[in-house]
Amino acid sequence: MNRNDKIKNILTAILLLCTACVSQKATANPAGEFSTAGFYKVSDAGRQVLNFNVGWRFLKADAPGAEKVDFDDSGWAVVNIPHGLELLPEEASGSVNYQGPAWYRKHFKISSAYRGKKICLHFEAVMGKSKIWVNGKLLAEHFGGFLPIVVDISDVANFDGPNVVAVYADNSDDPLYPPGKPQKHLDFSYFGGIYRDVWFIVKDKVHITNANTVDVVAGGGVFVHYEDFSEDKVTAVVDTHIANETTATGSYTLETVLKRMDGTTVTAAASDIKLTGGEAQTSRQKLTVTNPALWHPDSPTLHELYSYVKNADGKIIDGQKIRLGIRKIEFRGADGFYLNSKPFGDKLIGGNRHQDFAYVGNALPNQTHWRDVKKLRDAGLRIIRSAHYPQDPAFMNACDELGMFIIVATPGWQHWRKEPIFAQRIYSDIRNMVRRDRNHPSVIMWEPILNETSYPVSFAKTAYETVHEEYPYQGCFAACDSHHAGNEFFDVLYSHPFTSQFYQKVIENTPENEEKLRIKYDEKHQQCIFTREWGDCVDDWSSHNSPSRVAAAWGEAAQLVQVKHYAKPDYVYTCWDALYKTPTQHVGGTLWHPFDHQRGYHPDPFWGGIMDAFRQPKYSYYMFQSQRNPAIQLPLADSGPMIYIAHEMTPFSGDDVWVFSNCDQVRLSVFGEVIGTKSAKNETLGIPHPPVVFKDIFRFIKVKALHRGRKWQQANILAEGLIDGKVVVSSKRMPAKRRTKILLKADLQGRSLIADGSDFVPIVAYMADNEGNIKRLSEDEIRFRVEGPGQIIGDEITGANPRKLEWGRAVALVRAGVKPGKIKVIAEELFGGVNMPASAELEIESVLPEHDLLYSELPQAAADQTSATQTGEKQTADQLQRQLEKALKELNELKLKEVERQQELFEGTKK
Repeated sequence: MNRNDKIKNILTAILLLCTACVSQKATANPAGEFSTAGFYKVSDAGRQVLNFNVGWRFLKADAPGAEKVDFDDSGWAVVNIPHGLELLPEEASGSVNYQGPAWYRKHFKISSAYRGKKICLHFEAVMGKSKIWVNGKLLAEHFGGFLPIVVDISDVANFDGPNVVAVYADNSDDPLYPPGKPQKHLDFSYFGGIYRDVWFIVKDKVHITNANTVDVVAGGGVFVHYEDFSEDKVTAVVDTHIANETTATGSYTLETVLKRMDGTTVTAAASDIKLTGGEAQTSRQKLTVTNPALWHPDSPTLHELYSYVKNADGKIIDGQKIRLGIRKIEFRGADGFYLNSKPFGDKLIGGNRHQDFAYVGNALPNQTHWRDVKKLRDAGLRIIRSAHYPQDPAFMNACDELGMFIIVATPGWQHWRKEPIFAQRIYSDIRNMVRRDRNHPSVIMWEPILNETSYPVSFAKTAYETVHEEYPYQGCFAACDSHHAGNEFFDVLYSHPFTSQFYQKVIENTPENEEKLRIKYDEKHQQCIFTREWGDCVDDWSSHNSPSRVAAAWGEAAQLVQVKHYAKPDYVYTCWDALYKTPTQHVGGTLWHPFDHQRGYHPDPFWGGIMDAFRQPKYSYYMFQSQRNPAIQLPLADSGPMIYIAHEMTPFSGDDVWVFSNCDQVRLSVFGEVIGTKSAKNETLGIPHPPVVFKDIFRFIKVKALHRGRKWQQANILAEGLIDGKVVVSSKRMPAKRRTKILLKADLQGRSLIADGSDFVPIVAYMADNEGNIKRLSEDEIRFRVEGPGQIIGDEITGANPRKLEWGRAVALVRAGVKPGKIKVIAEELFGGVNMPASAELEIESVLPEHDLLYSELPQAAADQTSATQTGEKQTADQLQRQLEKALKELNELKLKEVERQQELFEGTKK
């Protein structure tokens, strides 16, 4: 077809308005399943779980009298939980967030079917000092922001009319509960609000208890540990705590069934129990598992343990399930880390994790916690250290499912008080974090001390003993710093691979034999060693300049500095290479910090992440991926051979080409010519797969020559990964040409968007050329719009919408409403024009939540989305407008080709 025919066809399309924009459709797997209040729901087992997150009235201020039933809250905003008090810019460090009192109130009705039942509200966490009233009665007062608060509302519930719950949440500084440090002096931000899920739980009066409410040492709820462990057989010892909150004596049967995830039964046990009125007992059952399928981070096999309480008639009156992973953890000092009675055979490399996310602070929905673990596991990490508090229950569930070890830490950071109440609250936190998380196979260690804090020896000893009181069986290990008071009590010690004297010698430029200055693990410590934080390297603790702290927008050169620093710098520092040169006794370490995050005491965010605050990758992310064993295949996370070219082929790109791969070798071709093949595998001690650097091979002037010579397809870099001499993976990089269109991707990570009024998904807009190559050097402002049952989180005030491109991408957060359905996301240039890049559309579909929602009102935006009134005509008009704009752009592109031809003729490059 000649040029004139093309123009004729486009003009016809304009007249007919039939050139509909090509839209993308995001796909995802089912939503997955998360625990609620420490258990998973079992159908027809006498227990009800309702999502209590939707429809809370909120005021970001104090409101005296707001606990009263008849308080007028009609002027308050209506919000959904998780809620973080406010939306903030992506960069929200320097204590820009609100600190002070806030109020939440929720009006709801309770079904008369629940009369005579035990009814509880389970708050997974409320930040700061909090009080909870139901129907005007104060039921709980709590100090802390990271562990559950449970209130029994059975005696105050109104079954014949409305009910109201009022929550006072104050995130202002208070030195008498941990962490205790003023936020303006803190290396993270508290944020605030009811920022984790709230559940409405209904049980029979005779029920399995909640370990976080009954205050039984090493008991309450269901507690499982393992004995007689071998590959052939293991005994699962199951302690189940059952309470009779009636006044009558009764006879009951406890049935416990261990099943595989496919529903097949592995083993079971039954025990008879007699309970007098008001009595609670623990029933111990031993289940023999033959040929057990064991949990391992590289094969995270889970089981489900069903617990049923039956009355004398054999009717199930209460039931629940929990997930287990059968495994045995050992730290054997100089012999290192053993898993399932075998040497682990590798270093445990991972990262710390603060929970904050761009715009929303700590108020993350469950799917976002799951995606965080997924992305970290994709990057090759096998262990997370909680920083510096217990993580969300959904994060813990994801660690179990995806094969990620986790160190659970009590809240604390560089703060100690002598008042007895401070230590008492820490001990309470320790007990409750162990009780909450003790059944997770992913838990590898407990950190009961306060991070980087000078505390008395007596505190260290009591903290250690408290952990072991709550978990008095094999597999419980507590960790602290090797140089802190009371370290001799602990099972695992935190330390770096080098002594401080070694670093001093480096600073003084008087290098000595490295081995002489390494910690002599076998002489100084008997315990295993782990590096709790590695990678950060500030010039001083005021400036905070570091080769690790690199914003993605700073581009290739800066990101490659971060890569080199984390992998193998030309100076001595704890890095991948150093950790892999340690003896077996040093079992691994966690990077500080895989995500960019916000801090209270500094105006700069922490930019040292291998991903940014939206969890979008920097070059270091792919360097971390390249350390994965290519032979390991994971069921849910990325695995296998990989290769990545860290070069954008721009006029400002370096002469060297960096390639990351976990293959044996990398073969590189540039501009169609094979440059050479280099080893990508370290055959000696050190980083398993160092970055492969091909020196002095890129020239942008060659790109120009190929483009002008109509050989633009040859303007590429091709990297091939070889294992055993065969190409198993490849990647091609091409320079981005004229930016012509926006591309959209829903960062679902294989999970669905849940229509629960809380869940959100990052939508990433990329600037691209016609072939889909990302134009990294773009700073356009992108405006996002949504059609259907969803909304954009944030606006121009927070810098969320419109959003300026950084590193060729802009991210919007799209939150689902409570009505499932198709959501269309549109991204377009803020300032349109005939020569500006084309807009993009993406369709995602939200799905029904697992649990029914209990609410009486909706936030206004969500309420608007439940109605289709007048939206159909508007959407049709918008679609026709976009079709017309696309057709006009295509016509204009043909005319621009003519301009290009004329310029070449003038320049003399086209004959």
